[in-house]
Amino acid sequence: MHGRGPPSKTLMKSWPAPLTAVRPKAKFTFMENPDFDQLLKSYREAVDHWVDAIHAEESLATEDHSMVAMEHWDDAGFKLHDAELVAKKARDAYKNALRKKNYGF
Repeated sequence: MHGRGPPSKTLMKSWPAPLTAVRPKAKFTFMENPDFDQLLKSYREAVDHWVDAIHAEESLATEDHSMVAMEHWDDAGFKLHDAELVAKKARDAYKNALRKKNYGF
């Protein structure tokens, strides 16, 4: 074990302070996040609304080839699209909360 002796002196006395504060990661438990049930409920309600919008749009696809029928069908399609976005947003909110709880991010 050659070369071992007293530690060499350096110009730095200690590590420099980090540029951003290091915060301890929060630990999540079910009791600290009582909104999980509400997030799940909101997700389920949004999916139910989306399914209802699918059926409403589907019911307007008929043999009536008039402009009025087509406009009603298009309007139902727009409502379907909006319901899908709401359901996916609710799903993402619930999944993100679960990720925070289970994985800390």
